[in-house]
Amino acid sequence: MSAVHSETAVGRYLLDEDVSRFTVRAFATGFLSAMGHNPNIAIREFSGKVNFDPSAPAQASLRLTIRADSLEVTDDISSKDRKEMEATMNEKLLETSIYPAITFESTGTSAESLGGGRYKIALKGNLSLHGVTRALPVTAQVTHNGDMLRAYGEFSILQSDFKLPSIQVAGGALKLKDELKFTFDIVARKQE
Repeated sequence: MSAVHSETAVGRYLLDEDVSRFTVRAFATGFLSAMGHNPNIAIREFSGKVNFDPSAPAQASLRLTIRADSLEVTDDISSKDRKEMEATMNEKLLETSIYPAITFESTGTSAESLGGGRYKIALKGNLSLHGVTRALPVTAQVTHNGDMLRAYGEFSILQSDFKLPSIQVAGGALKLKDELKFTFDIVARKQE
């Protein structure tokens, strides 16, 4: 293979949000933390593009956009508490009317072939959230199967790194720790 990689060999894939899962887990402190109440949040609306060539996986790239107001609390809680948590998240934490999108764009990639169309991909990239952009490494297990890519993994961020305010809900009974843990299982389909 020549040192210059042909752009035409790269497959272009679009994320399929209908079959993909992308979630956030927050960790509680305060009164409700004793009851093990760590809020789970589903990211409902996101889109993205992946460039991937199985013969050169280290040249993969990703651009992902999340609609900030599409986050939804999935815990088994009362409708009133769910609405309060989501309103607080949108209005006070994420300030979605000012910052409507969350984006991640890769800036570099390394890859290890695991055989059988499976790869361990380490992305370096920039996460833009709440008006702040910071470097964020993300590692994913990726399976390439013809016209489909599937990537899964997890990463964490600190809310304070993105100048997200400390919030509390349920009359102060639920406060969140600084760390947020993201888990993803994302499917992308090849475009013609």
